[in-house]
Amino acid sequence: MSFVGVNFSIHKEGFRFIAIGALATIVFSCFSSTLAWILFVLTLFCAFFFRNPKRTVPNDRNLIVAPADGTVVAVSLETPPAELGLGEEQRYRVSIFLSIFNAHINRLPVAGKVKNVIYQPGSFLNAALDKASVFNEKNTIVMEMNGEPDNLVAFSQIAGLIARRIVCEVHEGQTVNKGEIFGLIRFGSRSDVWLPVGAIPQVCVGQTMIGGETVLSDVSLKKGTLRESSVI
Repeated sequence: MSFVGVNFSIHKEGFRFIAIGALATIVFSCFSSTLAWILFVLTLFCAFFFRNPKRTVPNDRNLIVAPADGTVVAVSLETPPAELGLGEEQRYRVSIFLSIFNAHINRLPVAGKVKNVIYQPGSFLNAALDKASVFNEKNTIVMEMNGEPDNLVAFSQIAGLIARRIVCEVHEGQTVNKGEIFGLIRFGSRSDVWLPVGAIPQVCVGQTMIGGETVLSDVSLKKGTLRESSVI
C-alpha cells in the first residue's frame, strides 16, 4: 500500500490493524461521533507506525548500517553472551532505542550469510533501559559479513514494555543483502548490534539513527589495520 506524494508504503503486518481500526470507526460512527474520531485517529496512527520509508543504502561492502530508526542509548565494549557463539574476545555493542514514533521496520545492517537465528524468551522491561538487552525477549541474527566466516556481526530485535510481537523473516543459511527488510517489532523496542572484533563504532550516545542509511562502523578501519594507523 502506498500514498500519492508520500515517501513510504505500509508493511504487511499493519494491514490487519488498519482494517480493524477502519471498520470500528465506521461502526461506531453510527453511535458516537466523538468515539468515531478517536478510532479514526488511532487508525491513522497504525498506518503511521507500520510505515515503510524508502531508504538509500550505502553500497560500500565495508560499511555496517543501522538496522533500525531510533536513538543510540549505549555504545560499549563488552564480551558478547556465550549463546551467540561470537567468542570471548571483546567487541563493541551499539544499542538503538525505538520509540512508538519511530518507523519499526528492521533492515539488515550488512550483506552476507545468515549463520544463526537465536530466539530467547524473556521479560518486557522498558526497552530504553540497558538491562533490557539482557532480560527482555529477543531474537538475534548472527551473520557472516560479506560471506566471511571470521567476520561475524550479530544484531538483536529486543521486545519492550509494550512490544509483544517480534517478526523475523530470515532463516539460517540464507544469503541476504544489506538494507533489505527482515522484520519488525510491535510497538516500541530496542535493537542491539555487535560489531566485528576490532571494528570501531562511528556513532555516539544520543545520535539519531536512520535504518538502512546511518553508518555504524567501517570495518576497513578496524583497530590495527594499515589504513587506521595511517590516519593522523
